[in-house]
Amino acid sequence: MGYKDIYLIKDLSRMTGVSIYTIKYYLKMGLIRESGRSMETNFRYFDSQTANDLKKIIAYKREGLSLARILELMKEEKKAI
Repeated sequence: MGYKDIYLIKDLSRMTGVSIYTIKYYLKMGLIRESGRSMETNFRYFDSQTANDLKKIIAYKREGLSLARILELMKEEKKAI
């Protein structure tokens, strides 16, 4: 993973239009995962896969799916890989 593929939570929020609060909620639910944390600042790092996962979540929500159902779908997708 190159440097350009690493984002802070504020960058991820700007890229996807999802609020920082919501990103933290999705982390807590297990819908997305952080790639790591800074040892010095404890900032969360995210990669482009997380940005893609957030875009999928947005699309599923537009279709009217609940977060519980989205979590199931995302888990199924990860198993299929």
